[in-house]
Amino acid sequence: MPSLKSHVVSFVLRHSRKQAFSSPENLQRWIAAARKTEDHHPPAALHQRFEIQTRSVDGFPVYEIAPKAGEHKRILYLHGGAYVFEITPYHWYLIADMADRLGYGITVPIYPIAPEHDFHAMFGMVGAVYRQMLDETEAEDIVFMGDSAGGNMAVVLTMMAADEGLPVPSRHVLISPGLDVSLANPEVFEAERNDPWLGIAGGREAIRLYSAGLDPTDWRISPVYGDLSVLPKTLLLTGSRDLLTPDNLIFAQKASAAGVEVELIYEEGMFHVWPLIDMPEARRARQHIVAFLTDDAYTRAERETVKSSTKASSQHTNHFGQTINRLGERDEIAEH
Repeated sequence: MPSLKSHVVSFVLRHSRKQAFSSPENLQRWIAAARKTEDHHPPAALHQRFEIQTRSVDGFPVYEIAPKAGEHKRILYLHGGAYVFEITPYHWYLIADMADRLGYGITVPIYPIAPEHDFHAMFGMVGAVYRQMLDETEAEDIVFMGDSAGGNMAVVLTMMAADEGLPVPSRHVLISPGLDVSLANPEVFEAERNDPWLGIAGGREAIRLYSAGLDPTDWRISPVYGDLSVLPKTLLLTGSRDLLTPDNLIFAQKASAAGVEVELIYEEGMFHVWPLIDMPEARRARQHIVAFLTDDAYTRAERETVKSSTKASSQHTNHFGQTINRLGERDEIAEH
């Protein structure tokens, strides 16, 4: 049963952030308002706890949280924000928790966002960051982690690296990623009604501002249509009250069919990017992330949680079977 705090957060989101995604005009207004207050700097408390260095790539800052002594693994963290909003303290506190619990170095690019910039600028910058990481760290020691739009970027960046003949990261952690913006799946419209945060109209506007005219079914925008076989072992966290979940379940099934090892955490009652918010469900999700990245054995209770979550997600995935078949037919048509 969802916690009391999750119900409170859902209520607040529905009467605040949901408005940003209710129409193109509202999204534009929220972007304009955000630009007056956004601050990408890590909160002061993080500077007291970690060694944080800053450098510049393509004129944009990149923060580096130093690893613990003797640790070689690094995370490239790509923040969410619908491609139009800056990193927030919620992201930073999740990043700090991962740095504390894992001891990995964490690279956080403050990538260019829309509407001031577009897809090409974003991936030009994060692609350069990844190539620099490869100069210093073996790909087997690199993890891509991203939430929402950042989860999309993690998958697309891996596909781009494979396309360029570069080594790909060892693992993905995808938190409520946006992996298909084509709206080909009718279940997304039904899911929108139960989502206290996201809306289709505003989401479409964000994609329009970001996508540089690329077709919504282009794998660079909707990676569910790309070559999923190049992806590494993946942990995907998604909730029942997120309009992105129907497509996330399809992605998980298609990636598994392509030979990718996918661990799916489906949290009943949870909304978009819930692991960023301090509440019981988020603490459970973060434990899954740490266990996934360290190969720690789950406790018996945690194993049962994963099993029940996977069982629930399988039931939902079966519900989308006809949609998956339609997507397969579209892929075959596109190939010919």
